[in-house]
Amino acid sequence: MNAGITLATAGRILRQLRGDHRTLALMLVVPCVLLGLLAWIYVDSPIDVFDRIGPALLGVFPFVVMFIVTSVATLRERTSGTLERLLTTPLGKGDLMLGYALSFGAVAVVQALVATGFAVWVCGLDIAGPLPLLVVIALFDAVLGTALGLLASGFARTEFQAVQFMPAFVLPQFLLCGLLVPRDQLPPVLEAVSNVLPLSYAVDAMKDVTVQADPLADVLPSLGFIALWIVLSLALGSLTLRRRTP
Repeated sequence: MNAGITLATAGRILRQLRGDHRTLALMLVVPCVLLGLLAWIYVDSPIDVFDRIGPALLGVFPFVVMFIVTSVATLRERTSGTLERLLTTPLGKGDLMLGYALSFGAVAVVQALVATGFAVWVCGLDIAGPLPLLVVIALFDAVLGTALGLLASGFARTEFQAVQFMPAFVLPQFLLCGLLVPRDQLPPVLEAVSNVLPLSYAVDAMKDVTVQADPLADVLPSLGFIALWIVLSLALGSLTLRRRTP
């Protein structure tokens, strides 16, 4: 890989995103809309339901949105022949994957700031831990969605197929991450599966920030596991990336 080529790739993708207002709205506005809808649903609840589940969903919603956008955007470059032309240059598959990760990671920073600010200052989300740490966890979750979206795009042939991969990559994690049932109450086999899924650790980290005033010691291992999944997904994505979809 070449650092200059990687940065040039990231810059090209960011310029494309800047001109794609619908995609930017999807990444920045949709998580806020979903969080606002959730807060509205529980506005008259006698218990603080939103304060209990809001932080976890603050990580889940950006994760899902970034997965969809990244997988479709990558596949579009392959089906249009753009990727095939780019790979005839000194650009390598690793440069492309890292360039995508950097560009969408930059958008994820803005997304995490906007979504967290909206949840706390507009929806009234109350957390015990430090707010900057909540932003960092949301950022990790969004980048995780980007990395898994890049991996999923290697197995799809059309944009519709890329969206269809969401149930395979996302829904099992959503069901087993501890949002519906605490992970230690799952059947042993499902608990073992949940222990290796990255979204489980994202939800754990969000819950730690919700209830602990100083959760850093518990959050860091979860972030480390998420980071490992990000690196593995990008590495596998570069190995499975095809120049062109037949």
